Amino acid sequence: MKLAALLITALIPAGAAQAQSQPEQLASQQAAPAAQQPARASASGALQQKLAPGLAKYTNEVLFGEVWPGPGLSPRDRSLAVISVLIATNKPGQLRGHLTRALNNGVTPVEASGVLIHLALYAGWPSAVTALEVFDEVYTERNVDFAALQVALPPLAPAATDAAGADAVTAQFGIVAPKFADLTNRVVFGDLWLRSDLSVRDRSLVTIAALAGMGDADLLEPYLRRGVEAGLTRDQIAEALTQLGFYAGWGKATKALEVVTRILGAEAPG
Repeated sequence: MKLAALLITALIPAGAAQAQSQPEQLASQQAAPAAQQPARASASGALQQKLAPGLAKYTNEVLFGEVWPGPGLSPRDRSLAVISVLIATNKPGQLRGHLTRALNNGVTPVEASGVLIHLALYAGWPSAVTALEVFDEVYTERNVDFAALQVALPPLAPAATDAAGADAVTAQFGIVAPKFADLTNRVVFGDLWLRSDLSVRDRSLVTIAALAGMGDADLLEPYLRRGVEAGLTRDQIAEALTQLGFYAGWGKATKALEVVTRILGAEAPG
């Protein structure tokens, strides 16, 4: 078995244990007499402990002990951000476990498939197509109703600023790349962003996470503004990007947070 697959098997607990938070597991273990306590499952797994004990310590104590249970963002939103980065950066080995975690955390199959559709345009077809097999395996294991994914959903109402945005795209690209301008206005903003498999808030979070994960922090500004208009807070965005430091790297998270600071302000909440 490949190392990546072993790591994911170790990182993502299966079955009922997956739905129980680490604080709950610890509390239940502390409540039992020491002689009756089972060996505590480790998020890092045996390979990290054997080959890189320092990594195992960070995995257990920081990533899964501190970041994932953190109060600044719901587990569902954390999962949306993480699977977005894993799809966008073409990491199917890690995606499998985190897609399972996302479904356990309340992301619906329709929403998860909506993320995949969205990222075909923002991260490229190859990354989305690579993820298809992972989605099929996880959905099949969980007996997802595939027919429900075929149901046509009514579109969302266009945003009041969409017309001005289309004019800006045409002005910027209409002469040099008229087909690109047309597809941007007609497909990306005129169709994709109006799909109701994701709310505008969630679609904004997915886009911010994917762009940050790919290192495209210079493109974040309009999506940060749209996300805030749709209900994301600055602190939720910052918490998602903090988590993505572990999944996309500290450098990419730093660059994205610099843009958040510049666009949404650095003042502490009142």
